[in-house]
Amino acid sequence: MSNLSAQIEAILFFKSEPVEKRWLAKTLNTGGQEIETALEKLKEELSGHGLVLLEKDDSVMLGTAPEASPLIETLIKEELSRDLGKAGLETLAIVLYEGPLTRADIDYVRGVNSSFILRHLLVRGLVERLPKPGDARTFLYGPTFQLLQYLGVTKVENLTEYAKIRQELSAFKELKTDQINNDQSETITTTNSTPSTST
Repeated sequence: MSNLSAQIEAILFFKSEPVEKRWLAKTLNTGGQEIETALEKLKEELSGHGLVLLEKDDSVMLGTAPEASPLIETLIKEELSRDLGKAGLETLAIVLYEGPLTRADIDYVRGVNSSFILRHLLVRGLVERLPKPGDARTFLYGPTFQLLQYLGVTKVENLTEYAKIRQELSAFKELKTDQINNDQSETITTTNSTPSTST
């Protein structure tokens, strides 16, 4: 597999959602034709594997090969029978009280990658993915009507202490941003104050 194809495969695996070819070209600092060639190469390399390259309009993503569908269906049923777990509940709370928001925003609040958890919630029908207005490359995650039905509310504003929790989340994000900025400032200050050595 070419280096460019491998890079694209890594990006698509990490993103776990449709990615525009133009964005790939810009991110990998290459041309559109090179991206097309690398995608064709990746498609060939994945032949006979458990993953396939899916294309729609100008976007691509990794998907499950049709031959693996029965296995994946079994795994999905097992996932649906399990409890959400701490990470799932945490992510669900962020989506409920802060959504709709991007995966990057969710990752920022949680401090870890949320791709797997979001897939889990999407499969359960608790979270839905919507295109971000004005940015077709980015998706927003929000609660489904099914989730609101489970919770016994008609809209998120009716959730318990909705305004208070939103305010607390906002304060938490501001505090986290300040801490990151302070850490960066301290790093820069330390670097600038380190005496240089001469030979």
